[in-house]
Amino acid sequence: MHVGVWLYHVCLPVRLQLTIREYRPSDHRVVMELFCDSVRENIYPAFFKSMSHPDHVGVALSISMAGYVLGGSSYFQALLFGTAWAGLIYFCCHEIYEGYMLRRISTDMADIQANYLEKPNNGFWVAETGDRELPRVVGMVAVMGRRETEEDGHRDNLNGGVGTSSSADGSGDSGEMTHLVVAFPWRRRKLGSQLTQRALDFCKERGLARLVLDVSSPQTGAVSLLRKAGFVQTLSHDNTHSNCWLSKLARISVMRMEKFL
Repeated sequence: MHVGVWLYHVCLPVRLQLTIREYRPSDHRVVMELFCDSVRENIYPAFFKSMSHPDHVGVALSISMAGYVLGGSSYFQALLFGTAWAGLIYFCCHEIYEGYMLRRISTDMADIQANYLEKPNNGFWVAETGDRELPRVVGMVAVMGRRETEEDGHRDNLNGGVGTSSSADGSGDSGEMTHLVVAFPWRRRKLGSQLTQRALDFCKERGLARLVLDVSSPQTGAVSLLRKAGFVQTLSHDNTHSNCWLSKLARISVMRMEKFL
């Protein structure tokens, strides 16, 4: 079953005309570029946030001091040792996000048409701006429907019974929002909110019980946007699908944000 085409027309500041429409095969190149850029841009914020943690500051100072002593009061050796530690933390951050990006490219993003548009509870939309002669894709969002499991219900119990796994019609299905991306020049114009609303409306139309989204801890802007849209955090863990030591050293956690419909 093919999901119908949905068009949302939004008026943004400075008379920017925007249309949120269903993904087309011709969007593939720009969508992949947006996705890859959006994932990689989290590496530096994650690195700086990790390095500013008191534990890492203490380790960096200790290692630098060790280098200073072992080098015979050498400031260069101290700098070298400290830089090596920073390089290790950067490597961890890079591997976590690069690994996530490559994993999605080889799975659901490998065939958006088949994985999203040809399944009734899945959807993929892009935000397009510009005139008719030169339209430009500047954002995107996707939803993947899923059936609730006993594990999901157990998770709710562990989190204080936040919400329920059943919707008004008795359905226990939910939607998972992925690939919420806005190109940098078009941020802070409520485009992220419009894309989130498109995902929420889709879930309501399909009778899904809730919309969920996993966000990494350095993505503070995304967390703020989701909270304003009524999402609440129901879970936090350090399973980034990378080596557990990478997550521990990078101090990156994953937050589950949910909104019940």
